[in-house]
Amino acid sequence: MPLVIGLAGTIAAGKSTVAQLLVERGAHHCDADKLVHRLYDPGTPGFARVVEAFGEEIVGPDGYIDRKVLGAKVFGKPEEMNRLTRAIGSITEAVKGVIDGWRAELGDDAICVMEAVNLMEPGYARWCDQTWLIGVDDAIARQRLIETRGMSEEEANQRLASMVPLEVRAPGADWVYRNNGTLEELREAVYGELDRLLAKRAAGEPLESKFPAWWAAFLERNRERLKATGVTIPEQAAGS
Repeated sequence: MPLVIGLAGTIAAGKSTVAQLLVERGAHHCDADKLVHRLYDPGTPGFARVVEAFGEEIVGPDGYIDRKVLGAKVFGKPEEMNRLTRAIGSITEAVKGVIDGWRAELGDDAICVMEAVNLMEPGYARWCDQTWLIGVDDAIARQRLIETRGMSEEEANQRLASMVPLEVRAPGADWVYRNNGTLEELREAVYGELDRLLAKRAAGEPLESKFPAWWAAFLERNRERLKATGVTIPEQAAGS
């Protein structure tokens, strides 16, 4: 079986940079956010449902949903975000389908990375061998959002306030890295952890994950809320 790494992170932490570093080491990569975007491309049932839910004003001049306009309607608003998730369709099936394809088609020496902002709470990490979580201090994240994404300070603060704190997810991650430093420091850390995992696999050692226990506890607290968003969850989380 290939090594499948689930990659999550807070905003502006450098999660996509970590994914690119893994690709440079030969990893197969899927960005779950882009996968989700395709679920509401023009002509799809998801497109019609999202437009019906949020209005024609979210459709841009190119005929696609303007994600910036849509984002302004849902970020920091849990009920609206839940409404969007229900309108999009089965994100769970889309993510699982990619991972199932990797496991069916790729060899034992393959490395795969499923990158997702919301990897852990919906349980997508249960199909991964390891869960990585990338964080960054708020002051550095704010600076990055303003300088690299052109956000105002108010917009950056709104995005930061809508994020799940790193400390909440950290107990369910197998590797947590706070990316406050340079690209070279990040590369060294990522490759060091990847090499450690590959060495364990080569030695025939099992890769145990903290995620199943974390998610089982999370489900006990949030099962009904997750069902309300349309997330497909098993009756028993542990060992899923």
